[in-house]
Amino acid sequence: MRQRAVRDQQRLDSGAVTSPKDLENLQREIVSLAKRQGDLEDVVLEVMERRESAQERVAELTERVGAVQGKVDDATARRDAAFEEIDGEIATATKEREVVSGSVPADLLKLYDKLREKEGGVGAARLFQRRCEGCRLELNITELNEVRAAAPDAIVRCENCRRILVRTSESGL
Repeated sequence: MRQRAVRDQQRLDSGAVTSPKDLENLQREIVSLAKRQGDLEDVVLEVMERRESAQERVAELTERVGAVQGKVDDATARRDAAFEEIDGEIATATKEREVVSGSVPADLLKLYDKLREKEGGVGAARLFQRRCEGCRLELNITELNEVRAAAPDAIVRCENCRRILVRTSESGL
């Protein structure tokens, strides 16, 4: 458009066009081209402003993504460290269980493993202040009397959850 406007202006200035009608048309075309060029420049400026705004937004979002990724990386590292700690605790507990299970009668160990599998990993529960800590229910007086009457080495089970009850000095008997 600029080249065309310059070319038309040169024709107008050179005097090559002598017809008044052609001169008027040429002047109208130059004005029209200048207006169209101004409109296009406004559009270009608007697009450039939107592009700049979009680039700023991209930079802002990229920074936020980086911050969030840092938090994710930190959480992942903490999770992995916790997994390592848990794995260590599992290994220690497994070794301790192997040592203890060697001194437990086979039939009691079999019963415990069966209950543990059935009850979500807990086959025995402490009897604490007349309450089974497996099911959190208090034993009724009849059940307590049966537990009191049982021999110290007898296997006693909770009537509610069927777990093996471990009697201690805090059992409330």
